[in-house]
Amino acid sequence: MATRIRLQRHGKKNQPFYHIVIADGRAPRDGRFIEKIGTYNTLTHPATINIDFDRALYWVEIGASPSETVRSILKHEGVYLMKHLRCGIAKGAISENEAEKKFEAWKQEKESKVSNLKRDAADKTRSESKKRMELETKIRETIAKKVAAKYAVEAAKEAAKETEQVEQVEQVEQVEQVEQVEQVEQVEQVEQVEQVVEETPVVEESEAVAEPIDTSETSAE
Repeated sequence: MATRIRLQRHGKKNQPFYHIVIADGRAPRDGRFIEKIGTYNTLTHPATINIDFDRALYWVEIGASPSETVRSILKHEGVYLMKHLRCGIAKGAISENEAEKKFEAWKQEKESKVSNLKRDAADKTRSESKKRMELETKIRETIAKKVAAKYAVEAAKEAAKETEQVEQVEQVEQVEQVEQVEQVEQVEQVEQVEQVVEETPVVEESEAVAEPIDTSETSAE
């Protein structure tokens, strides 16, 4: 039986989550499996890998064939390095203590790299978040300025309308005052005329008729 170490897909659409399983090479990808030895989550940065190191090493040593992705995962977790060191121990090339020291040194170096990746990812996230907040602040300020300018224009229009209304009222009042003055003047003129008429003496008819001249005596002489 050709034993395979491969990924079995789980998770929602566009949110994949994988199980690392031992399965018969003839079984479908998401079908029956012999053993589950870990999980692989690609949605995090860096990807999160949880694996049973001893079981993975056991299956690799007995000849299980991993897929390309799983081979990369096993190398990343040091399974193939441990297999190589154990082969060296079996051949007498190195001792178990030396193999453990080499593996621990490699493990510390890997953890340091992972820590740097996580720190860089966190710094990048903070930087992007800061830039996004600054951009949002600028957008809010721009919108606030536009709204303030719009309100200022509307207020200016309202003030202009009120000013025009006040001017119109003042003009009407001025016209009314002029009309009142004219009416007063007309009344005064009429009163003056009436006063003149009243003061003018009336000539009696008897005084206005001249006495007739006696021409008889003049002619006799």
